[in-house]
Amino acid sequence: MTYRMPLSRPSEKAMIAGVCAGLAERFGMKPFTMRLLFLLSCLLPGPQFIIYIVLWILIPKR
Repeated sequence: MTYRMPLSRPSEKAMIAGVCAGLAERFGMKPFTMRLLFLLSCLLPGPQFIIYIVLWILIPKR
């Protein structure tokens, strides 16, 4: 069984709020890749910005 990091927003790798960096760390990705995926998802219709703000509020800062 592999150990996964708890979901948190790192302050040292954060660009705006650290949400993408925290998610990337949690799922074993590079922060740049997660940010790129988020930006590409913004081209699609949906509540991406609202979800980002909710995650900003819910994910604790490290």
